[in-house]
Amino acid sequence: MPPFNPGPRAFLEICRACRNSTLQRSYRSQRRQLSGQGHTRRKPQSSILFACFLGVGGLGIATHNYYDYPLLTSAFAEAPPAPVEVKIEKTKKKKGLSKEENRETISSQHLQVKRSWENPGVYAWGSNSGRVVAPDSDEQTIRTPRRIPFFDGLLLRDIKLDRNFGAAITENGDLLQWGNGFSTDVRQPTATLKGKNLKSLTISRDRVLALGSDGTVYSIPGAKEDQEKGKKVSESSWIPFLSYNSTVSYRRLQPKDLAWNEKVKSIASGAEHLLILTSAGRLFTAASSTEEFPARGQMGIPGLVWTTRPAGPYDQPHEVSTLRGFEIAAIAAGDYHSLALDKEGRVFAFGDNSSGQLGFDPTNESTYVDAPSLIPIQQLYANTGLAPTVKQIFAGGNNSFFTIDASTIARPGSNAKPSSLGRITADTWSSGQGILGTLGNGRWTHVQGTPTKLKTLSALFEYDESTNTVVPIRLKSLSVGATHVAAVMDNVTHVHAGTSDGTDSENDTNWGADVVWWGGNEYFQIGNGRRNNLSVPGYIAPLDGGSGGGEGVVGKSGGGKRKEEHRFQITPRHAVVLGGSGRKVSVEQRVECGRLVSCVYSGV
Repeated sequence: MPPFNPGPRAFLEICRACRNSTLQRSYRSQRRQLSGQGHTRRKPQSSILFACFLGVGGLGIATHNYYDYPLLTSAFAEAPPAPVEVKIEKTKKKKGLSKEENRETISSQHLQVKRSWENPGVYAWGSNSGRVVAPDSDEQTIRTPRRIPFFDGLLLRDIKLDRNFGAAITENGDLLQWGNGFSTDVRQPTATLKGKNLKSLTISRDRVLALGSDGTVYSIPGAKEDQEKGKKVSESSWIPFLSYNSTVSYRRLQPKDLAWNEKVKSIASGAEHLLILTSAGRLFTAASSTEEFPARGQMGIPGLVWTTRPAGPYDQPHEVSTLRGFEIAAIAAGDYHSLALDKEGRVFAFGDNSSGQLGFDPTNESTYVDAPSLIPIQQLYANTGLAPTVKQIFAGGNNSFFTIDASTIARPGSNAKPSSLGRITADTWSSGQGILGTLGNGRWTHVQGTPTKLKTLSALFEYDESTNTVVPIRLKSLSVGATHVAAVMDNVTHVHAGTSDGTDSENDTNWGADVVWWGGNEYFQIGNGRRNNLSVPGYIAPLDGGSGGGEGVVGKSGGGKRKEEHRFQITPRHAVVLGGSGRKVSVEQRVECGRLVSCVYSGV
């Protein structure tokens, strides 16, 4: 008998069968650990609905646990399933523990959330040739996540890492820099640009580009020597008619002809170029490195090279005039290419296309495109009965990624039920260089022009108790390094255990969002402790190496025996009282992938 492979029309019947199963209980109540003797742990409802999609759409990333479940077989197979051996799970509770101690014992995820609040900081790993991920160590590589002691107890607004230098913005908006690219004599992060109330940053090959809360863009040398020897900027004092020179050299990059209430709202940088997006949806580009002037079309200005640049500073911003009339909502930059997403869900790409990173095949005439070109996203869903809208764009190295909401529409000859119309499927697509597995599609491809779907991160669903419906699981964020990628899932999280808006049950535990990693791993930048590259998304262990005692991903060990594996889950934003300081603040963990390095930090 051929393997069962239901089509899309079978999905509603499958979900209905799951929902009507007598084994179903409340999602939250079934996450709790049953402690009485003779009780088995119930399967979470969302995990069972997830199993439906394992049959329909391939591998699914479970929000909490994976389970083998015979319901699909019994509902559709010709023969009844084989008897299932029932095993009684032993209690993980211990006598004499408090409610909070019991939560830590039964749940690895709860312990991770608690530690992230009690001990905020930065974990980093990967290449340490520039003393960035471990400034106080001479080790060339850091195989698994390790805390940078300097950041213990600190919250950051942003952080970006290269293998040679790192930069971060403190909670009060000052810039920190470190690494051999900054100074071989300074082994710890050092404050450089102060008092500018910076809110975000990006880095090029040799400069730090930072955005102030007032919309000012600052370009700061990556090297300490250049900061000290370069031209200092005259700054105004709070005392009238008094000015002084800045302590470090930097440049202000100010787009021309901004409207009265228009200001810069976001920036993104490649190796040599900078994208500047204003609150009015206008896009500007500028040179961002002192080593090379952009020459691969990544600035989106046809014919603009070093010899044809206009009079004035070499790094002056230029408006991408061909995008006038399109209200740009988001930007992303790879090493030598650029992406722009407008409010209608259309994506424009320009720059280097030697690996197909612009979302279409390269041509023999030229390896780059110097004017924004519309990516034909609609062709990816031709004859599928789905209407796609791009929701997010990401880029890094020689790769581009797109998240798409595809809604079911009526079409001639379709037998789709009226109830299915408008149902949204969330997909993730990638293009560019995949020889190290960076595409995440299970293949090792040199050049990928037409975007390819990441099946592991597409068509994922879970059950929403608040609406009693099945909803798509989207990506919350995606960070693209030079050769590797990390994706944070926007799955259901819970951070209210033991509080007034949660429950006071000793079995009510917190859990965060799932994080998966893939791509090049030659310097252990994925963080799993191994050196082999990954072409499909996978988990890593908890950052602190501890697993508590609780549930995790069910995997398989040698000989086919089952074992529990505890995976890293990232803590979502929540207002907490930080351990040690007694200060209440809204904080979350974030992921950053850089050039052969990675980090997770506590962000405000």
